[in-house]
Amino acid sequence: MTSIEEAVRQAIEVAPARKFSESIDLAINLHNIDLSLPGNRVDVEIILPHGVGKPAKIAVFAAGETAMRAKSAGADRVLSADEIKELGGDKRAARKLADEYKFFIAETQFMPVIGKSLGPILGKRGKMPSPLPPTQDVTPQINRLRNMIRIRSRDKMTFHLTVGNKNMDIKALTENIDTVVTKLEQTLKDGKQNLKSVYVKTTMGPAVRVI
Repeated sequence: MTSIEEAVRQAIEVAPARKFSESIDLAINLHNIDLSLPGNRVDVEIILPHGVGKPAKIAVFAAGETAMRAKSAGADRVLSADEIKELGGDKRAARKLADEYKFFIAETQFMPVIGKSLGPILGKRGKMPSPLPPTQDVTPQINRLRNMIRIRSRDKMTFHLTVGNKNMDIKALTENIDTVVTKLEQTLKDGKQNLKSVYVKTTMGPAVRVI
């Protein structure tokens, strides 16, 4: 069986040259598990040791001091209570927001109105905000989310995720993939017995089997 590092190296070498930095993706194939049962589905968050090559875009729903701290911590966008209401009445803008940002954080005071006005759009994408208690500093949460990915199988036996990009060091990509595989084995009902195969590929390149 090809080692993860060898598979990554091969996937990069066989990929046709492109004028942009392709992502490095995994194709996960499961078996011997009933995904019609929600409890068997994969829905986990993983902090990749080396990120995906660029930090995830994060939006924060906050006011006052928390909003100021979010901006200082490098949040890509900070939204006020008025903006939440505006988005609730503009579904097109709400969908654009949901697609543009990878993760959302919200002060707990805003969670009810977010659930009512934006819940259907954010929830469908698995992007409901992480709640932030009133006394908690938002900075650590922003830093934590920068290198995080979310794995969701839904009811599909095959699903895909991005673990880096072609410009990253091969050893860094290897560690990212190993982290994902380990988490999957820990999460699946019967561990590695439910993991049929894992393939690595560039965005437009051929797939190379890892497992």
